[in-house]
Amino acid sequence: MKLTKLHIPESKRTPEIDFNPDNGMLILKGKSIPENATKVYEPILDWMKSYIKVAPEKTYLHFNLSYFNTASSIWMTRMVKVLSNIDDHEKLLTINIYFHVEEYDEMDDEDIQEAISMVLKVIDKATVSLGVKLFGIDDDGSILKERLILL
Repeated sequence: MKLTKLHIPESKRTPEIDFNPDNGMLILKGKSIPENATKVYEPILDWMKSYIKVAPEKTYLHFNLSYFNTASSIWMTRMVKVLSNIDDHEKLLTINIYFHVEEYDEMDDEDIQEAISMVLKVIDKATVSLGVKLFGIDDDGSILKERLILL
């Protein structure tokens, strides 16, 4: 089965979705404050359910969101849950989470735990190797700092 790329342009209330099944780059970028999160994210979750059957050796899920609401965070957790079911411990799923560098610099252990909570909820049931990276970015989106979280 050949899975096609999924690209949905950014709007005022929804992020750009740029998912490439060939290289394992799954990018959400912008802000996520949809009025109907189910309408936005259910088709994306369906795509991911097909993706896990054909996932390459490495998958990188990028949450590069300047702002997201509670409903979006629930769907983000669901995305991580689906991707954690890539059925091969030899494959790697890396969750990349981006913060403005000022917010990144102020993060303490509790903030970090909250940031990766979506991964912690699924790690005990994951059938793929999991990693998390946190990035501090500037206003232009350039990465200034990064931290690898070992699970």
